[in-house]
Amino acid sequence: MRYVVSMAALVVAASVSIRAQEVGPISHEGIVESSVEQAWAAFTTSAGLRAWLAPHAEIELKVGGLMRTNYNPQGQLGDPGTIENVILSFEPQRMISIKVAKPPANFPFPNAVREMWTVLYFSPAGPGRTNVREVTLGFGPDPESQRMRAFFNQGNASTLNQLQRHFAKAH
Repeated sequence: MRYVVSMAALVVAASVSIRAQEVGPISHEGIVESSVEQAWAAFTTSAGLRAWLAPHAEIELKVGGLMRTNYNPQGQLGDPGTIENVILSFEPQRMISIKVAKPPANFPFPNAVREMWTVLYFSPAGPGRTNVREVTLGFGPDPESQRMRAFFNQGNASTLNQLQRHFAKAH
């Protein structure tokens, strides 16, 4: 009997551990060959976003302001392909947090995205270098959220790589 109870406890502990991993944040971190000021401007100015992230982008850097992007070169801001993020908080040149306010049309995770938010951290990593860390949170155990988590895990890694390539070209 004691063996059965012990085994049951192990199974419960293992399933709780797996569930915690499935709903935990995803994080990507890397060094960018730029000053903190330059890396910050790449994320928090309209010109900075257009230079590396999306051909159509604008941001109003204030709590409650919008970061709008459209990755389609033939698109325009405000069309169905536009992504609108609301700025939740920021500390200049250190941190900005955003949440999807309006996903693009036909976004495959319309319910799960309502619970997700992203925090970006910027810190010096030596002369002319910045450590950028992106943490995305708010995932649930449901299938839609799990698929979205995998989508953003891959997409956020790609975004960081794109930022690194952008600044590598400048050197």
